[in-house]
Amino acid sequence: MGGIVSNLHSSSAARVQGATTEAPWIRYTLIAVSLLFLTLFLILPLVVVFVEAFSKGAEVYFAAITEPAAAHAIKLTLIAAAIAVPLNVIFGLAAAWAIAKFQFRGKQLAITLIDLPFAVSPVIAGLIYMLLFGAQGVFGHWLMDHDIRIMFAVPGIVLATVFITFPFIARELIPLMQEQGKEQEEAAITLGASGWKMFFRVILPSIKWGLLYGIILCNARAMGEFGAVSVVSGKIRGQTNTMPLHIEILYNEYQFAAAFAVASLLALLALVTLVLKSALEWKAAREHELAVRTAQAQ
Repeated sequence: MGGIVSNLHSSSAARVQGATTEAPWIRYTLIAVSLLFLTLFLILPLVVVFVEAFSKGAEVYFAAITEPAAAHAIKLTLIAAAIAVPLNVIFGLAAAWAIAKFQFRGKQLAITLIDLPFAVSPVIAGLIYMLLFGAQGVFGHWLMDHDIRIMFAVPGIVLATVFITFPFIARELIPLMQEQGKEQEEAAITLGASGWKMFFRVILPSIKWGLLYGIILCNARAMGEFGAVSVVSGKIRGQTNTMPLHIEILYNEYQFAAAFAVASLLALLALVTLVLKSALEWKAAREHELAVRTAQAQ
C-alpha cells in the first residue's frame, strides 16, 4: 500500500520537496544514479528478453508459446493464480478484520506469522509441504491409502502458491482498517445496518483500492513463483510445469529462443500488472484530491 499512500499524499510530499535546500548537483546526481540502476537492472534485461524472444522470427516465437507443453504450463500458471488469489482475498479480509478491529492475546504473533512467507525461503516452504503431504511425509501413507495425490500434482502447486502469496492482501488491508477506526461502523450499527450491509456499504468502499492493489500484487507473485512450486511440482513436462519451471527446462535444454519466448510472455503479464498498479494509484490519488477539495470547499 506504500505506493498508493505515497500518491495519496503527493501534494504534501511536493511541498516538502519544495522546502528542501539540497544543492542542485545532489538532486541531479541522485536522479542520475536512480535512472542508471533502473536502466541497467530493469529496462535493459527486459529489452534483452523481448529481443531474444523474437531473434528467430515471429513464427518460431508463436510456435514456442503454443506448443502443447508451453500451453499447458501457461494454463496451469493461470489456474494456480485463479485459485490462490481468491483464497488470499478471503484470508486477507478475515485476518485484517480480526487484527484491526479486535484485541486478543497473540495478536502480535499473528501479525508476525502473516509476514512469515516474506522471511522464509520459498524452497523451504515447498519442503514443508513435502514433509507433510509427500510419500514419506506425516500424512503421506493416509493420502496414498485413500488415493489422494497432493504432491507432484495441481493441489501441491496451489498450496505452495497460496503460502507464498498470502501476506500480500492482508498486509495491504491491515493498516487501512486500523486507520479507519470504528466510528463509521458504530454509526451504521446504530442506524440498524446488518453485518453484511455494513461491510458492503461502509468498509468495502474505504478499502477497495488497497484490496485491488493487494490482489494485483498477489496475482503477479503467484504467476511468477518458482522456488516453492519447483519443490512440490516434480517438474513433469506437460503435467505439473508452470511457466517459470517451463522456462528453466527450455533454457537448460539450450532452446534459448523458446525459453525467451515464454519468458517474454511472463514479463508481459508483469508489465500489465504494473500498468494496472499505476492506474489504481492514479485513481486513488485523484479520489483523495477530490475529497480534500470537497472538504476544503465546505
